[in-house]
Amino acid sequence: MVDYQAPLRDMRFVLNEVFSVPRLWQTLQLLSDTVDEQTAEAILEEAAKITGNCIAPLNRMSDEEGCRWNDGMVLTPVGFRKAYQTYAEGGWVGVGGDPAYGGLGMPKAISAQVEEMMHASSLSFGLYPMLTAGACLAINTHASEELKQKYLPNMYAGTWAGSMCLTEAHAGSDLGTIRSRAEPQVDGSYEISGTKIFITGGEHDLTENIIHLVLAKLPNAPAGSKGISLFLVPKFLVNADGSLGERNTVSCGSIEDKMGIKASATCVMHFDGATGWLVGEANKGLAAMFTMMNYERLGVGIQGLAAGERSYQNAVAYARERLQGRAPGNLVAKDEIADPIIVHPDVRRMLLTMKALNEGGRAFSSYVAIQLDAAKFSEDPVVSKRAEELVAILTPVAKAFLTDMGLETTIHGQQVLGGHGFIREWGQEQLVRDVRITQIYEGTNGIQALDLVARKVIGSDGAFYQHFAEEIIMFIDSSGSSLSEFTVPLKEAIANLENLTADLLERAKADANEIGAASVEYLHVFGYTAYAYMWALMAKASLGKESQDEFYASKLGTARFYFARLLPRIYSLSASVKAGSETLYLLNAEQF
Repeated sequence: MVDYQAPLRDMRFVLNEVFSVPRLWQTLQLLSDTVDEQTAEAILEEAAKITGNCIAPLNRMSDEEGCRWNDGMVLTPVGFRKAYQTYAEGGWVGVGGDPAYGGLGMPKAISAQVEEMMHASSLSFGLYPMLTAGACLAINTHASEELKQKYLPNMYAGTWAGSMCLTEAHAGSDLGTIRSRAEPQVDGSYEISGTKIFITGGEHDLTENIIHLVLAKLPNAPAGSKGISLFLVPKFLVNADGSLGERNTVSCGSIEDKMGIKASATCVMHFDGATGWLVGEANKGLAAMFTMMNYERLGVGIQGLAAGERSYQNAVAYARERLQGRAPGNLVAKDEIADPIIVHPDVRRMLLTMKALNEGGRAFSSYVAIQLDAAKFSEDPVVSKRAEELVAILTPVAKAFLTDMGLETTIHGQQVLGGHGFIREWGQEQLVRDVRITQIYEGTNGIQALDLVARKVIGSDGAFYQHFAEEIIMFIDSSGSSLSEFTVPLKEAIANLENLTADLLERAKADANEIGAASVEYLHVFGYTAYAYMWALMAKASLGKESQDEFYASKLGTARFYFARLLPRIYSLSASVKAGSETLYLLNAEQF
């Protein structure tokens, strides 16, 4: 496996040349004293160093070693504790955190790039600070000032970690059926009892304390999801002076033996009358959790992108050096026994597919991050509301499409290496195993597709979708003829998506099965169309510069490949959507 090199040039291109985020930050006055182009550049440069030099070298060996469970204790692989300490001391755990409690306060457009670098260097390692950041967001948004003052500074500093305890053995996507209970105490605390499974970072040796956010139900709570509350439950109780007190009655019963992300502890957690505190309002816990879901689900999408980027770097380095066969035309390496495999059409197809999906995904994830920043920081209520609604409809696409494309990309990378891609020492098979979970956790991709169609498209009667469609149409109408090779197929793609959306809205009125039957393919049509918009924006930023800089020539060549070879996938997917739900119900359960 080659050394990971953060794609800083591409990140700068997306942020500064495609989306002009420094100009956006000037309009978001809450950020004016926090970030500018120079600050952002310095942060990205330093993040590239720590992820490439400190974390990435641990990736393969930590996968071989994995985490170890011993009588309730979890030991992370060799090197993780030191790397985590270095990462925390640099302020990276709190890079997007509230400055009032010690965070750096960077906008999501910047922290998204840091997340990509972190997860590309090691997805297993990256999960620990990611879960902490998510817990911090929920606490900062919903907890009392007392809880924020008591817990956030140490969490942002990386001295304490965080976990999110949602899933139970019988309750995965259907959280309304959870059985964990919270009993009120006279001192205002609660006794939390229940067992949670699949808890990332529920127990480990990286920090001195772990702050669990736990979903549970109060006595006489309403049935279903309306009766869920959120509680803060520390591994060690915290004294009034901020020092650690006695161990809470929280324990790790075991860790899972998994297909991938083996250096990330996936725990079974037992809460045996543990002391906790209510976060936010009673029976509003699910809403509090969903505050962080837009950020977390984008973060999981970025994990898919990150694995694809790491795989691409391995694959393209191998393809340039591996000598096999001769080019279809003239000899390329005349003094060698064979040509490098990068000359072969099928290898080029795979590499270009990887490149197009990675770079389109980076632009798209950055675009969604920019909407999160606008929703959070804009003082204009119209701008903020539009951004919130864009985030609502784009989040399931970002989570599901980026991770689906991440699996496709890592498989291509493995295939480029042929037999070596199947061998552990080359690193490609690990990326395939690691990225696979991203399609499953934080809401399976099928659930994301159902959320997109049922809640976001049909639930808003197409209003959320129209924000995105109108922006694309406005871009097409304002572009000159020099961009027509990209805007003409983009116009056809958005017209196809418009028709598909209108048809689905109509069919869903007559048959509820149409929603679930169409959702996955519809999300993919949406994703490919969104990437086409990203590639048209990148082409616009590159046109006229290609003769002076190979970077822009590469961008335009990849854009042309995307429009010619990948965007046409939308038409077969659209045919599947239009086929309806009838054939899904021709067999009864016994006929499967």
